[in-house]
Amino acid sequence: MTQILQGVRILEVAQWWFVPSAGAALCDWGAEIIKVEDPRVGDPQRGLMSSGLVAGGSAVNYMMEQPNRGKKSVAIDLKSERGLELLYKLVEQSDVFLTSFLPELRKRLRIDVEHLRERNPNLIYVRGSGQGARGPETDKAGYDGTSYWCRSGMATALTRPDADAPASPRAAFGDGVGGLTIAGGIAGALFHRERTGEATVVDVSLLATAMWQLAPDIDLSPVIPSMPPMDRTRPANPVVNSFRTSDDRWIQFVLLQADREWPDFCEHIGRPDLIDDERFSDMNKRRENATECVNVLDEVFASRTLAEWRERLETMRGAWTPLQTPLEVHEDRQVLANGFLSEVQGTEGEPYKLVANPIQYDEEPYALSPAPEHGQHTEEVLLEAGLSWEEVAQCKKEGAIP
Repeated sequence: MTQILQGVRILEVAQWWFVPSAGAALCDWGAEIIKVEDPRVGDPQRGLMSSGLVAGGSAVNYMMEQPNRGKKSVAIDLKSERGLELLYKLVEQSDVFLTSFLPELRKRLRIDVEHLRERNPNLIYVRGSGQGARGPETDKAGYDGTSYWCRSGMATALTRPDADAPASPRAAFGDGVGGLTIAGGIAGALFHRERTGEATVVDVSLLATAMWQLAPDIDLSPVIPSMPPMDRTRPANPVVNSFRTSDDRWIQFVLLQADREWPDFCEHIGRPDLIDDERFSDMNKRRENATECVNVLDEVFASRTLAEWRERLETMRGAWTPLQTPLEVHEDRQVLANGFLSEVQGTEGEPYKLVANPIQYDEEPYALSPAPEHGQHTEEVLLEAGLSWEEVAQCKKEGAIP
């Protein structure tokens, strides 16, 4: 596997999914990620399975595994003087400091930029936040359900106008995208430091990440304040649409060059008579008769099962796909061929699968290792940092480490 960040050490003081998922992506690229956790409770994400907030049914805590695989966990009490000094010692030996802590807490713990740069002037300092590093709400908490989903306009854009309530996001819906954005920012900062010797401060917020993803709606909003909802019965292009099969499944088509792709499409659905039908023979006519075109195609697709359509559409040139369930993704032949899901050997010996980093180098899939137990590598990391066994024992005695 190509280890593009081999030799890079990243010190992570972060919780939940957003910022820690950046550490997981960087770990996939070969960096060493030391995750600093509170000795008492650790990352609160560890408790989601037992709290009932996330449905259980598995011995594997997927909410912890996905954003923390491959890291080393060190339990340090940052509120103690001895614990803070241990952190500073790790800072001196790190390339990047990655945190999700809010400004007030960073200052109170003395882990803000100015504090850590005193010990390591070459440290790249990275902050993940809800709303950004400036402005009156920098100290306001932000999760993907608030900053990413609601504040950005995402929820409004994806909620049907006739819905009784706003659409709700899936778990960590914006966190993973935000984490990968942070990882890209860190890679850029490392490259810049390599070229210039200058260490930068990197900021990524959930709000800005969502705005980037929703850019077409946001950019156009001064001209079109309320984007019209997508109506599959009256589309501008009837073959950029979804159709229901006889077994109540759906197939999505995206034929953007419809005049060129229409004949092949009609042949594959068994309706060559539609190619020269005066109602649908070119893009303008299909737009004028969109509802009628959709009605005809609805009848066609309702005549066969998804399995039958898969077989008939196999050789079609235009883009199409079934609407799959998350479980079906596990058996998707492209997912399997490219290693987009990686099997992990759990600490108890049970194998399970995690979604792999979407960025591959030299066409090599990732070999993932599990997330660490709480504080699993505390002694190992501190000994590697230069502490003696006597000093580690003294840290334990003073309560700086468990």
